[in-house]
Amino acid sequence: MKTRVPGARTYLSLIALLGLPMASILDLSQAMAIPNDRPTTFCNPMDFPYCFQGNLPSWRTAADPAVIVYKGEYWLFATKSKGYWRSKDCLHWTLVTQTGLPIDNDAPAVLEIGGKLYWTAIDAGIYTTNDPGREEWRLVSDATRSPGDPDLFQDDDGRVYLYSGCSDTGPIEGQEIDPNNGFKPLTDRKGLFKGNIASHGAEIPAEPTDAPPYKTSGAWIEGPWMTKHDGKYYLQYSAPGTELKTYNDSVYVSDYPLGPFKYAPYSPFSFKPTGFATGVGHSTTFQDLGGRYWRISSMTISMRHKFERRLGMFPTWFTHDGQIVCNTYLGDYPQYAPGVVKDISKGNSPGWMLLTYKKKATASSTLDAHPIGDAFDEDIRTWWSAKTGNADEWMQVDLGKICRIDAAQINFADEGATQLGRLQDGYGYKLDVSTNGKSWTTIVERSTDKRDAPHDYAQLDKPVKARYARITNTHMPAGAKFSISGLRLFGSGLSRAPQEASGAQVTRDATDNRQATISWNAVNEADGYIVRYGVAKDKLFSNYQVYDANMLRIHTLNIGVSYYFTVDTINDSGVTKGSSVAQG
Repeated sequence: MKTRVPGARTYLSLIALLGLPMASILDLSQAMAIPNDRPTTFCNPMDFPYCFQGNLPSWRTAADPAVIVYKGEYWLFATKSKGYWRSKDCLHWTLVTQTGLPIDNDAPAVLEIGGKLYWTAIDAGIYTTNDPGREEWRLVSDATRSPGDPDLFQDDDGRVYLYSGCSDTGPIEGQEIDPNNGFKPLTDRKGLFKGNIASHGAEIPAEPTDAPPYKTSGAWIEGPWMTKHDGKYYLQYSAPGTELKTYNDSVYVSDYPLGPFKYAPYSPFSFKPTGFATGVGHSTTFQDLGGRYWRISSMTISMRHKFERRLGMFPTWFTHDGQIVCNTYLGDYPQYAPGVVKDISKGNSPGWMLLTYKKKATASSTLDAHPIGDAFDEDIRTWWSAKTGNADEWMQVDLGKICRIDAAQINFADEGATQLGRLQDGYGYKLDVSTNGKSWTTIVERSTDKRDAPHDYAQLDKPVKARYARITNTHMPAGAKFSISGLRLFGSGLSRAPQEASGAQVTRDATDNRQATISWNAVNEADGYIVRYGVAKDKLFSNYQVYDANMLRIHTLNIGVSYYFTVDTINDSGVTKGSSVAQG
């Protein structure tokens, strides 16, 4: 399906013209006729044929992404991928197997200089090519090797810098290197900043649900990435650990490429500790072909192995006063593709809501350790599994009422897989829907193409109305059982968005200012809540998603920084933004 920019602009312009609040926007999308050529969307985690690794139990991964626009295409390099990827639209990616690169070295970095690409990674030299599609690279420098996660950056004056770091005790470092003399160092490595758990709550190595006392050491400070914007140098870094849901990116800012750097108090700016897929650390900040900023990040599963990870892509921008913002709000719901929305700081969502949260389901068979509810609990770390991978296994969900379905995401769990290395076939299935549970219509047909699509996302050409959905297996690859961590349908429940939450209160922990408790009055028709917060009333860019509770305890604030909080409500028919703001 091709992206149709005019259709998207017409829809978004009508919303802006009417000046509607978010809840009304989502209700409007139900009432108006949605054109067949509606703009393309995507859904995180990104659907790559992630490579199985070389040890059992079988697990997939890709992480530490580095993205560059080169000769009108996007090029993506990621850890443990046995190659790299190219795309013309940042949505459909083609694997390029390579020759000449030590591709198994972790944390790749890439830079264009003078029409050529330059690549490096942890403990690797620097390699170059002027035709990455032909897979030919050659070593040009062994003079500088990064001992930790590297980043290559070229300033406007042509000078080149290498940033590095991956340690629970050491700093993020930087040095100038000479591209005209074999990339030899022009300066010694300089420590730019270290971790500071005592002051920075986002560096606490703990999950969102962990209770105090928290660790006072052990945060991994890693994944540097430099972006220059309006004359300022934004040195981004990751903490506290890639296996944690709280994996995030914070930022230091300077007037010079090697500092001195000052911590941005709104950090972490790239943060997604809750939802279906979590963690947004060790990221690339890049500009699409239209000049808009995006980030591709490492997201965590970390169940079969600490480094079991996925990739996610998020809209990003800078505010008028220089704050960098990464929008993870409902960041694993459908979003418009790059190039559709002109100003992504004003929103990048088609307004399609989740229809399947905790809905009743049945299946052909179920393993005791992986009950059917785990396919509908909005947690990629849990999954339902049938007892076999046979072609007659199925699972069916009841949405409880007639809903409008716009898109589906099927996240396969690979239960019992024995694959090692890259998969040569893929998943075969079909997804049917029904209004009465008797007459069925196929809306996604994958029975014959068997694509290696572990997070298959299908935007329907036209929305359909249905109450029931049934997925039927026709082929399971990798020796796996038919297993799903999330059967997620998006659209509208054809009702009203929930009422606004009231009574929000914030209590900052007097003994540990990194912690706060937020509470509010429950809303009966809400499926969940989103607590938004930030350092100013008009900058509530960070968020936590909350289900089955009207209270949240967080430990990711910064000492000495005042915050503002509000609570949004969500259900299958829309979002109602909080209008009252509490300070804490």
